[in-house]
Amino acid sequence: MAYATVNPFTGQLVKTFPDATDAEVQAAIAAADAAFQGWRRTSFADRAAVMRQAATILRRDADAFARLLTLEMGKLFVEAKAEVELSAEIFEYYADNAERLLEPEALPVKSPAEGRAVLVCEPLGVIMAVEPWNFPYYQIARIIAPQLSAGNTVLLKHASNVPQSAAAFDALMREAGLPDGAFRNLYATRSQVEAIISDPRVHGVALTGSEDAGAIVAAQAGKALKKSTMELGGADAFVVLADADLDKTVKWAVFGRHWNGGQVCVSSKRMIVVDAVHDAFLERYAAGVADLRCGDPMSPDTTLAPLSSQKAADEVRQKIAEAVAHGATATAVGPAVPTTGAFVQPTILTNVADDNPARYWEFFGPVSMIFRARDEDDAVRIANDSPYGLGGSVFTTDTRRGEEMARRISTGMVFVNHPTMVKADLPFGGVRRSGYGRELIGLGIREFVNHKLIDVVDIDAPF
Repeated sequence: MAYATVNPFTGQLVKTFPDATDAEVQAAIAAADAAFQGWRRTSFADRAAVMRQAATILRRDADAFARLLTLEMGKLFVEAKAEVELSAEIFEYYADNAERLLEPEALPVKSPAEGRAVLVCEPLGVIMAVEPWNFPYYQIARIIAPQLSAGNTVLLKHASNVPQSAAAFDALMREAGLPDGAFRNLYATRSQVEAIISDPRVHGVALTGSEDAGAIVAAQAGKALKKSTMELGGADAFVVLADADLDKTVKWAVFGRHWNGGQVCVSSKRMIVVDAVHDAFLERYAAGVADLRCGDPMSPDTTLAPLSSQKAADEVRQKIAEAVAHGATATAVGPAVPTTGAFVQPTILTNVADDNPARYWEFFGPVSMIFRARDEDDAVRIANDSPYGLGGSVFTTDTRRGEEMARRISTGMVFVNHPTMVKADLPFGGVRRSGYGRELIGLGIREFVNHKLIDVVDIDAPF
């Protein structure tokens, strides 16, 4: 699996880490299962205390945590600190709300003779989490805060290029007071991940990652008859209607496409602009992108980060070339990017025809596809012409019309007058090839619980 820290800004190999041994994996599973037997019986108040302490430590050591993100995957330092804060907010959300979200639900019955029926939520056990590199802390917090709050325990297989970030969260939860074994980071191999999923002591699998990874892990979970959730790719539509405030819309478009170096499953990858304002939008958008500045992600003057690795940068450039080979027009925008580091020149793709396969790709970097729509109905058609269905947005000064249009866009999330947001108190998830299941709020905490019916009936009641 080659777990290693490589600085994307310099290309320097910083540190390598050995794969977990099979014995270490088996010990971790056993420890997680043993921890579950006690953790499941703890009170919500005790679990909340651990979540609150984790949030406190994250804020106390925010700079140190953030520096690791910038070192390992090239995230702008200011964005890294924002991710640390978001992770703290997720822990606090479940500290405040887990008990309410999982409280027993009394079910209506036809008559008192039928007894008293209640639905209770009980934790399942050990959950396996497979997480990606683009938000190394947020992705962990998004799964462990709800699952630990529900009484489950978690094993983590993180991306191979963020091993120190994964280890930092392991240490964080120990310092926060989580019992030994209740959360464990493993530098697991692919074969070990499959062995973990098939182990009878493991009761669920949560993955955030690529379609290919999701297909493999979902198949393994299905074979083992384990519950799984899949948060996969996205190609979010950014729909601009004729009455949109163009100046503000363009600013959100530039941000929505390029935050985190453009490496976000919910970034605004497809700009769909109605004909009446298409040319004006394109001109202003190109100018906004040209103002972005590549450089050291630790510097406050840098506004466009390198990609996570040289391999990732090479793959994006290859996709641009393939899109052009199939008839698209690629326009490089802004000053030339540095030749050292995993930088990709910001690029705008236009004339991406219906028969161009690039129309249906997810570009994970600073590449924008811009489409001209005849009218609003055509904009909806283009927005829904995608194998993905994660997020999207509609920009208009008529918010009622924006909401109506949002209902016509086939995704798990649509925002009016804002790019897709990630917040501690909003659900996250998509449809079609963007995966299944939901994370965060009450939806996420209920993904890996047993929704158990308890029905108390008078012994003399008829069957």
